[in-house]
Amino acid sequence: MNLNILWFILIVVLFIGFFFLEGFDYGVGMLLPFLGKDEEERSAIVNTIGPFWDGNEVWLLTAGGAMFAAFPNWYATMFSGFYLALLLMLVALIVRGVAFEFRHRDVRPEWRSFWDWMIFVGSAIPGLLWGVALANLIEGVPIDAHMNYVGGFFNLLNPFALLGGLAFVAMFLLHGAIFLALKTEDKLLQRAENIARQIWFPTVILIGLFIGSGYFVTSVFERLGVDPGIAPLGAGMALLLGGWLIQNRHFGWAFVMTGFTIVLSAATIAIGLFPNVMISSLNPAWNLTIYNASSSPYTLTVMSIIAITLVPFVLAYQAWNYWVFRKRLSSHQTVAVAHE
Repeated sequence: MNLNILWFILIVVLFIGFFFLEGFDYGVGMLLPFLGKDEEERSAIVNTIGPFWDGNEVWLLTAGGAMFAAFPNWYATMFSGFYLALLLMLVALIVRGVAFEFRHRDVRPEWRSFWDWMIFVGSAIPGLLWGVALANLIEGVPIDAHMNYVGGFFNLLNPFALLGGLAFVAMFLLHGAIFLALKTEDKLLQRAENIARQIWFPTVILIGLFIGSGYFVTSVFERLGVDPGIAPLGAGMALLLGGWLIQNRHFGWAFVMTGFTIVLSAATIAIGLFPNVMISSLNPAWNLTIYNASSSPYTLTVMSIIAITLVPFVLAYQAWNYWVFRKRLSSHQTVAVAHE
């Protein structure tokens, strides 16, 4: 295994970690205005992700930084071509972070209601746009011989990409509902369980439609063939098993299954792309690969040494954080601010 392959795998792992962890964050944020019937309940919902949401976003920052350093041409083409979409996502994430802070600064119901809806918006837009972005990566976008994106913003909002966005939103909603079922009590627990049961089947349908249409509009699923391999089959089986576990109220294992679905789905996309990182819809010869988009071998070597040294400490800290805040929250508990 050379360093180009190693860093492709590491970046994929970082994005997988982000989707798994931030996925339930987005789901909880989208469910906030609907599951919480009063201020106590909404505060309890916010506090289930209070210790985690900002740490989870670090996975995205790390993945973006690793992409910039290891594959600068991939970073430049993707971030310039998807500029408006990524700017919209960034604004939504900023609004979301501000909302977590500001909702506690005033006791007026209309003030808190406004910021709760901003949390919803700041969770729904990134969830949708991540699905749109990944769908475009596997479908292909107009990239010329100089690695420049030559399409427009609305090229990205094609039917297949929007279907991918909806599938991602549904998956994150299901992941978040199950997380709330693990972290809340009493009426909130019952509502979270009910919404998880209601969301599961639409999620299966949307993901099935996304995969089915992918066989017609992309070369990635075509390359996987009729027997696509362990990762996509495992993702499908985990999602189906998750439905059975939800119906039988085994929400701990159901969360594991939705996590497996997210992890293995992202791995399937990476496997289908490899060794490409972006597909040109104009000419396959203009695809960006892990070789023509990469940094120098020296840069990759230095990055590898730093990653091997520091990453274990970061992972240990985040695991400790989840262990400390592992208990359920009641709507009668009062926590001062969401980020504590």
